[in-house]
Amino acid sequence: MSRKRHYSVILLILSAAALSQVGCISLSNMGLGPFGVPIPISPYLQDSEEVQFHVHERYARVPILGPVSSGAHVAIDPPSDDEVIHALERARPIRGGVPFLHEKQRNKVRITKVKIADYVDDPRFVPLIGFAQLHHAHYKCSVYFEERTINGWPVPYTLEDNECVEVIYIDHNHFHMCGDPDTGPSSPY
Repeated sequence: MSRKRHYSVILLILSAAALSQVGCISLSNMGLGPFGVPIPISPYLQDSEEVQFHVHERYARVPILGPVSSGAHVAIDPPSDDEVIHALERARPIRGGVPFLHEKQRNKVRITKVKIADYVDDPRFVPLIGFAQLHHAHYKCSVYFEERTINGWPVPYTLEDNECVEVIYIDHNHFHMCGDPDTGPSSPY
């Protein structure tokens, strides 16, 4: 074997070893077997997972508050604009579309919120909480916007609806503990 060929084989082996240590695939990840190689997912699936977690974290849980004072009960905060837009997206989504071929946009969005009901149920035993009252607050949220639909193929045109209205009903429920709740042992630390 000639010296030049010998150097080219050594260079090929060193470059293969160097390339195997770059990026996500390396010898250090091989201990995980096939799980050591990352699997790419589409941005659509990643975005939908993030939106689902955001809604679960902020709006899908029921808070437990202290006891209701005598006769006075006021609902917690009305729905935020973010919550209203998420509810509107679930009811009538505009996601998707292909840029320059078909797109929808909502512009000049204005939101009004009206409380339509606010009442407290009788005390009852709820597992994992104890005796509690369920406080209901119902809101009617009207979303006013301009909708623009852009179609780019086969014949380009744009449709504009300047007076769109969508009505979303949002319920806020939370528990109030009854009596003197035992919050567990208190510690000065």
